[in-house]
Amino acid sequence: MQGLSIDSVNQSFADREVLSSVYLNCKIGEVVGLLGRNGSGKSTLLKIIFGSTKANFKYLSINNKVYDKGYLSKNLSYLPQDNFIPNQITVLQAINIFCKKQQAELKQIDFVANHLNAKFYNFSGGERRLMECLLMIYSDAEYVLLDEPFSQLSPLWIEELKNHINRAKAYKGFIITDHFYKSILDVSDRIVLLHNRCNYNINNEDDLVMHGYLPGFTA
Repeated sequence: MQGLSIDSVNQSFADREVLSSVYLNCKIGEVVGLLGRNGSGKSTLLKIIFGSTKANFKYLSINNKVYDKGYLSKNLSYLPQDNFIPNQITVLQAINIFCKKQQAELKQIDFVANHLNAKFYNFSGGERRLMECLLMIYSDAEYVLLDEPFSQLSPLWIEELKNHINRAKAYKGFIITDHFYKSILDVSDRIVLLHNRCNYNINNEDDLVMHGYLPGFTA
């Protein structure tokens, strides 16, 4: 079956097990939201999928082909928590690197069109985050990993970013994690929670309360 899947993920740091037999998959046409408390392994799992962190064990498949590192598929884009585009390059140069297929669509976005010749060191933290997110959403890869995409963004920009994700998922699959859980619930087709080193499918906010991600409320 076409899609991205990672199975039997085990990862430890020193003597602490972070992930135990974790499974996650994503298909074209869907947004999978990944939630979990601090230290639950969300960012670690995305780094393992991309290939920047080595797991103790994993089985990673992208479109029916097994990979040791996801980026070797050349079909996977990854937005890390930290800035990753060099300060000295321009937006247009970044577009030419990451977005050969969707350049025209990306350049129609006002924020992008107005900053094509800007270098990344000219941006504020929020502006840079928005631009890096848009570059990954409209990148050439079919599968996109977004780690804290809504961080530093204003509510209006968060809504705009969700619109772009919903538009792009017609031909891409997304795995997104963020502490703004309501935005994750809003934009996602499925929710997976990392808790106690394992993954749980989440159907509604009551499930998040049951697993301890959200506090319960008593009358």
